[in-house]
Amino acid sequence: MEIKRAEKMGFCFGVAGAINLCNKIAEEKNFQGNLFILGMLVHNKNVTSDMEKKGFKTLSEEDLKEEKIKLNKKDTVIIRAHGTTKEIYDILEKEKVKIYDATCVFVERIRKALIEAEKNGKKIIFIGDRYHPEVKGIVSFGNDVTIVNSFEEFTKFSVDKEKEYCLLTQTTLNKELFFKIKEYTEKNYKNIDIFSKICGATYERQKAVEKLAGEVEMVLIVGDNKSSNTKKLYEISKSVNEKSYLIQDKTELNSSWFNGIKKVGITAGASTPEEIILEIEKEIRGTFDDKHGL
Repeated sequence: MEIKRAEKMGFCFGVAGAINLCNKIAEEKNFQGNLFILGMLVHNKNVTSDMEKKGFKTLSEEDLKEEKIKLNKKDTVIIRAHGTTKEIYDILEKEKVKIYDATCVFVERIRKALIEAEKNGKKIIFIGDRYHPEVKGIVSFGNDVTIVNSFEEFTKFSVDKEKEYCLLTQTTLNKELFFKIKEYTEKNYKNIDIFSKICGATYERQKAVEKLAGEVEMVLIVGDNKSSNTKKLYEISKSVNEKSYLIQDKTELNSSWFNGIKKVGITAGASTPEEIILEIEKEIRGTFDDKHGL
């Protein structure tokens, strides 16, 4: 059986940076109190489990807000790659804990653009998943933000042509959706400035899986089912190749998927460790090749 990888897949630099930061802190052992990561460092349960083994505890935003957990000045808190809300930043600063901010640079840029746009009197339209931690964190720095999650929602939004707007996007937004909204905006409005910082790595991975899906008989998308960018890779692949499957690790492989398959493609979300991908490839070659006599 031939296994073909997507040309671009796996860790992006933001995720790699967050993980490297935590590894460095754990190795240096220059901390006295507890080591906390705010929420999931990245959306991948395997990464979370690995960090727990290295001594990190998961710190819930809700527990912080409801004062269910008491921090002390010796504690260290790492802010995840998705960033967090203004309220949480304020709480952490008030507690005077040591903070390491692993927020992705693209998230930071969008956050700064939102703050600057509002200072200049513009209303904010944000394209993204209102329930995603990245989006929650960014919009919390604004005063009047309208969030829309689809082209249909955007076209139904009532734009006041007497006011100025700034359109911002989630970093993992499907770029084809962005282009569609951008074209519609430029055609219909002169009072909406567009500021897009969709992660270049995200777009590269989306285009790569689209290409891969047309070249193989089946596609495996590897990543956590809570990961926004992984789910978008799955949606894109599925639109091209019906035999597309999202799995978190080798335990979720299904032997029936491989019946009659001679060429399988693999891609992975930006939070998926290389070792997980290698384990899946090994399982395919060691189990499914033998079983199907390929």
